[in-house]
Parts: sequence; C-alpha cells; structure tokens
Amino acid sequence: MGQSLTSKALFSVGQVVHHVRFDYRGVIVDVDAGFEGSEEWYEHVARSRPPRDKPWYHVLVDGGDQMTYVAERNLEADTSREPIQHPELDDFFVAFREGSYQSRHTIN
Repeated sequence: MGQSLTSKALFSVGQVVHHVRFDYRGVIVDVDAGFEGSEEWYEHVARSRPPRDKPWYHVLVDGGDQMTYVAERNLEADTSREPIQHPELDDFFVAFREGSYQSRHTIN
C-alpha cells in the first residue's frame, strides 16, 4: 500500500504476545508496517477501527490452529515465558529460548 512507517513496531517476529480484547496468547510470525488487508475485511472484522497506519501482526494462536491479523494496540507482551501450542510452529521457528521463538528464516 506504500505506507510509510511513522512509528516503530513494538513487537517482533518470535515474540509471544497476549491479545488484550480477546484474551488469547500467540506468537508473532510476521509484521506489517500498516494495515495490508482488504477494505472489506477491515469493515467487517476490525470493528474497533484500530489505526491502519500503525503496525499490524500475523499471530499464531495458542491452543488452536488459526492465525490472526491483529492491530498493535490490541496486543501486549506476554510475561509468562511459556511456549505456545500450534501445529504450524515448526514452519516458522526452530527453537523456543528464554521466552521467545527463534525464527527459521533470516530476517533482512
């Protein structure tokens, strides 16, 4: 969408987070500088109307098999230092150390 990043992302790939509105834990697998979904998705799913020009995160949900797309303002760092359970973890990460996941892929 050609958006410039006006603020740095608070969270990073491999970090375990907690969704403050829907009370679930997950791990970040990708970060977008701003909202990159469709207008239709935003209108129907992002009902709290989080800012589009702030970071959004792709999150594997603990204890399930889904991935969510979450605005930064709805996340906080998870302090439990516990791993999550998700069938796609091995697709993204090689290890869990000191409360975060080590990426399988090199980040530029």
